[in-house]
Order: sequence, then C-alpha cells, then structure tokens
Amino acid sequence: MNSIRGLLQNRKPLVTVSADLMVFAAIERMAGADVGAVLVLDDAGSIVGIFTERDCLQKVSSKKLDPTTTPLRQVMTTNVRYAKPEHSVEACLRLMTERYFRHLPVLDEQGKILGIISIGDLVKARLTEQEFVIGQMEHYIADSLPVQR
Repeated sequence: MNSIRGLLQNRKPLVTVSADLMVFAAIERMAGADVGAVLVLDDAGSIVGIFTERDCLQKVSSKKLDPTTTPLRQVMTTNVRYAKPEHSVEACLRLMTERYFRHLPVLDEQGKILGIISIGDLVKARLTEQEFVIGQMEHYIADSLPVQR
C-alpha cells in the first residue's frame, strides 16, 4: 500500500465541530469518539481549523484559559494542511514530521473531507509494508538456496 487511500477504510467516524463550540464540549466529543483531533468546519462544511490534544495543552491549559468559556475559534489551529488519497505514506510522514503535527485531513479533488489520518496510522502502514517486503525477501532467499543432501 503506497498511497494513503487504503488507510481511510475502517477508520473511526470523522468528528467535526463548529468554531463557536466551547473547548470543553470539543474535548468531550474527542474523548467520546476516542480521537485526538476534530476538524472545525464553517456553516458551508469547509475546514476552517483543526483542534487537537496538543492545542488543548499548548493553547488552553498552559495559558490557564477556561475551557467552558473559550470557543474553539480562539485556540484552534488554522491554515490546516491536508493530503489527497493518492499521496504516498512516505510523503505524508515527511510532511507531518517536518511540520511537527500528528493529524492530517484527507480531501478528495472536489475538496470533500474523506477523513483524518494520524502519524500512528502512517507508521503502522509503513511497518506493515516493511514486514511484507522482508517476508518476501526471506521466501525468495529460502527458495534460492541449494537443497542440502
């Protein structure tokens, strides 16, 4: 699996919220869905931001903001980077490690949101691919060795 298209199958449901939602309500939704990020959408359904566990720590807790009265628009990450389904696992890993983020929305050619992938998803996919290649190499080597008599 070279593209991230396959990672979008069997994913957890996508959690989206409004920028007017309070941080505490977003945290409750994240915890309830067991996800580390939510996409923040405008009324037209376009991405205006992303709110992550890291945003909660760095922009809410460390600044002693009240999560019950702080709207997401005040603390969400804007200028959201995204991937397309045909992007490779390697390209997404590179982008995420260079930019220091752990969640990446995936959009199709028309801008429709297909899901979010995490750096953990990408690492798992890469390890699975490497295990497959190693298995194939071991099989090839074993078949290539002369038979001992």
